[in-house]
Amino acid sequence: MTTRTLMALAVLLCASTGLVGCGETRGSRAVTGGLIGAGGGAALGSVTGLGAGTGALIGGAGGAGAGALTAPRHY
Repeated sequence: MTTRTLMALAVLLCASTGLVGCGETRGSRAVTGGLIGAGGGAALGSVTGLGAGTGALIGGAGGAGAGALTAPRHY
């Protein structure tokens, strides 16, 4: 993997992390986290040789779980 590829993946990860916090409800955060995770997983899977489909499944499941578990508190 080249340095340029690693830098592009790091930028993608940082940008998508900011987008996960946009949801107001647990369901919307799970959906957005799943979509962002699937996109990132597909990109990483295709670069690492794992396969885009497998990476998307793993990333989507992880992103949906993280989005659902990090629902904001309402004070």
